[in-house]
Amino acid sequence: MSGILCAIRGGPSSRPTIATSIKLAQETGEIIYFLYVVNLDFLTHSSSSKTNHISQELHDMGEFILLSAQEQASEAGTQAEGVIREGRVVEEIIAYCEDQSPLYVILGQPEEEGEDNLLSLERLQTFADRIKKACQAQVIFSSEKDISQEED
Repeated sequence: MSGILCAIRGGPSSRPTIATSIKLAQETGEIIYFLYVVNLDFLTHSSSSKTNHISQELHDMGEFILLSAQEQASEAGTQAEGVIREGRVVEEIIAYCEDQSPLYVILGQPEEEGEDNLLSLERLQTFADRIKKACQAQVIFSSEKDISQEED
């Protein structure tokens, strides 16, 4: 397969990764696969009725986030599809890479270490190495700084 994998979680932190994937798609003509992973690990101690309801809500939110990203790509003249997976974020991204073998994987790179970051900068590099090993994709890091420089 080919294409560009862009894992997103929504909100302002996804802007740079979405913009980078769109720019790359314009340059290469590749399709973008926006990936949203629903992680329900935080619900391990909840009742099953609550878990099912919250799971559906998170899937619905993921659909909305993916549609928004696809619309941005379409407005920029690129083709994009949305994919939702359920599980642990890192493992699902690796599994997608193994299954689909994208040419490029776009990862958000935090500006600084913070509590809302999924991975530390060191763990992010280890994750990128795992992706390269899983599917030989070129991993591209994107940050808010990249987008700010383009707007200037």
